[in-house]
Amino acid sequence: MISTKPYRLSFLLLFLALLLSVLLNISLGSVSIPFTEVVKTLLGGAAQNESWQYIITDYRIPKAITAILVGGGLAVSGLLMQTLFRNPLAGPFVLGISSGASLGAALLLMGTSLFSGLAIYGFGNDIALAIAASLGSFLVLLVVMVVANRVRDTMALLIIGLMFGSITAALVSVLAYFSDAEHLQRFIFWSFGSVGNLSWTQIGVLTTIVLLGLLLGVASIKNLNAYLLGENYAQSLGISLKKSRLFIIIATGILAGGITAFAGPIAFVGLAVPHLTRQIFDTTEHRILVPAVLLYGAILMLLCDTLAQLPSSANVLPINAITSIVGAPVVIWLLVRKRKLIF
Repeated sequence: MISTKPYRLSFLLLFLALLLSVLLNISLGSVSIPFTEVVKTLLGGAAQNESWQYIITDYRIPKAITAILVGGGLAVSGLLMQTLFRNPLAGPFVLGISSGASLGAALLLMGTSLFSGLAIYGFGNDIALAIAASLGSFLVLLVVMVVANRVRDTMALLIIGLMFGSITAALVSVLAYFSDAEHLQRFIFWSFGSVGNLSWTQIGVLTTIVLLGLLLGVASIKNLNAYLLGENYAQSLGISLKKSRLFIIIATGILAGGITAFAGPIAFVGLAVPHLTRQIFDTTEHRILVPAVLLYGAILMLLCDTLAQLPSSANVLPINAITSIVGAPVVIWLLVRKRKLIF
């Protein structure tokens, strides 16, 4: 078993970077608030200006918490997929998990136009949206896993995952065609991605979903380490492949589906953060990688959200665009410098 002692300094630096990212995210925004007032409010005091107090406690703090949950959860789900398929290109988007979540959300948000007799969105909309997106992602990944038992070529499996993504995108297009303007606009804004505008109740539901997915992921750490050496080696350790796969599928479906439901289909994070993390933590031990990826994903999401807010401007860019524009060049640069993926 690999010792965690050599990585304690790296974890400490990541944790400090997370705290700084949280402070930066809460301090910057369309309304300029003095840093001292932000710190005073975070420590339990009251800001001089009542509107500052409201902005910090009811908007920026919930937004920062959401960014941490979204970034960390998507990063861990990407790590689970890459390890399960032993492929550096695997991730929630590549294998159609997030596409399935988008279809579930589209059925709920736009299905009332196509099936006018079913007023499904009016019934507990926040929880219903999370359940619909989670079920959509879980069902798509379950089908991919059934196919994976028959197709051993990983490249073929990735192509099949992309095909599932194309099918779900086509179904979403059909729903959009028959949807009225109000429901269509609601889905389009959801698809842009956002970590803002969530109430404390919604954050509570999202936290429960992410924690459940993370617990299942942590419970699979031993199995994930065994998968890196092949399925035959995992079986020789007494690991049930069907049971372990089911745990990893459920964990990924809950994380990617639940997060997509509340924050929209956010690109790049699940695919790239595990690779960025391995540049710092040169190990395949998942006892180290899982918490490292969790921290790294949270930091990246906080920084991207800070940029998306366009400090001192009332405009807010789609978080989806920022994660790709900022993150993709970083990965390209790392790959060119290292000349290989650490996997």
